[in-house]
Amino acid sequence: MLSLGFDLGSSFVKGTVLDVATGAVAASASYPKEEMTINAPQPGWAEQDPDYWWECLTYVTRDLLSNRGVRSRDVGAIGISYQMHGLVVTDAAGKPLRPSIIWCDSRAVSIGNKAFRDLGEEYCLATMLNSPGNFTASKLRWVREHEPEVFRRISHVLLPGDYIAFRMTGNATTTITGLSEGIFWDFRSGSTAKRLLEHYEIDPAVLGRVVPTLGEQGRLTRAAAEALGLQEGTPVAYRAGDQPNNALSLNVLEPGEVAATAGTSGVVNGVTDRTNADPYSRVNLFAHVNHATTRPRLGMLLCVNGTGILYSWLRRVVGGSMGYTELTTEAAGAAVGSEGIVVLPFGNGAERMLENKEVGARFLGVDLVRHSRGHLIRAAQEGIAFSLHYGMRIMRSMGMAAGVVRAGRANLFLSPIFRETLANVSGARIELYDTDGSVGAARGAAVGVGAYADLRDAFRSLKMLEAVDPQPSEIAATAEAYAAWERELERVGVTHTTS
Repeated sequence: MLSLGFDLGSSFVKGTVLDVATGAVAASASYPKEEMTINAPQPGWAEQDPDYWWECLTYVTRDLLSNRGVRSRDVGAIGISYQMHGLVVTDAAGKPLRPSIIWCDSRAVSIGNKAFRDLGEEYCLATMLNSPGNFTASKLRWVREHEPEVFRRISHVLLPGDYIAFRMTGNATTTITGLSEGIFWDFRSGSTAKRLLEHYEIDPAVLGRVVPTLGEQGRLTRAAAEALGLQEGTPVAYRAGDQPNNALSLNVLEPGEVAATAGTSGVVNGVTDRTNADPYSRVNLFAHVNHATTRPRLGMLLCVNGTGILYSWLRRVVGGSMGYTELTTEAAGAAVGSEGIVVLPFGNGAERMLENKEVGARFLGVDLVRHSRGHLIRAAQEGIAFSLHYGMRIMRSMGMAAGVVRAGRANLFLSPIFRETLANVSGARIELYDTDGSVGAARGAAVGVGAYADLRDAFRSLKMLEAVDPQPSEIAATAEAYAAWERELERVGVTHTTS
């Protein structure tokens, strides 16, 4: 049997076909060839067209099916990973009523902050484990306040992955994992967050029917099967946001295990069974893919919006025709600390880790005589690693000490500078694996249809490729560079607190 996993990001849609018996990748593809556009009609806004996501997904599927040995009749399960916290609103037929307000959009910050005060901080942290913040529920309230004609026409409120599943199955469904990431879930009652919905004047009927994260969620309709080139009736059997799914893809499922990724955004996601929420909601707790009321498994998630997107911007602006590998090679000529250049990589909307402040991206300490392109590139990679470490210190204060961090060997983790800097500043061992979000979604789908006995069985073929340990000769210089970085962050009004 083959299992098909999709990973809907904000830059690309990637698909992987997994041979379930061997655990080997039979085929992989992504689309578009250049990164998807994020539209910003106003400063701080970020939108994408849900129909374009579906179009990209159809191209990916056709590409996968063009591979020898990949036959549609052998695909026995479909899994979906998706960019978290986005809002898709549709009519009864599933037609989007406006562009999706995606994860890095900042327009609802003030709405979420007000709800945090009005409902009570203690209540929000005890029941939803988070401030309503800039999450999906607050974005929906923004639509109610600013686009009342659109709001009146809403039949379905969907996360990006829910929308893709709707296109596949014809059913508006969601998961507890998804509801928690949108701040629609009450962990005390084990049901939708009634008080928040009442406060925001949202009818709970617009939320999808809850289906298992791991288990059959629906089957491909004839129309969807024809569009994708797959068999009608193929089960959709797994769905999770990209970060819980990244953790699953790395077999990070039990308390104390930690996963990381450094794509468009950078994330450290540790699993805990405790509901000790951050009082400032800088680090967030969401239901993990294997969460159950009787056996809590929560993802303690730290997100830095301005990660790969900063590096992508830098490549376009100063790299010319250079690729990422060439940029990293050039950066290797600069010493640890980049001879005094400090980069704050916060130029992609409000940063939850910084209490929803919009600090912006900043390059500080540049000497026009001494510094070269290599210094800028190294400083950018160091700044991203330092940002993740800053958040990991908050996680440590909440009981999540990351002695080992697992990551896929992809994106910024391809760079020796980045992964060594993160190891040296955090003291953690970085373990790299040959996996990604689409592979994880394929494994999850195979578990969902019972092709694997359990999650442990699904990861027997997962192999570590490389481990990066802190280097004693570079720890002191890295610590000095981090201290300079944190001083600059304090100068722009951000003070680190672990209480």
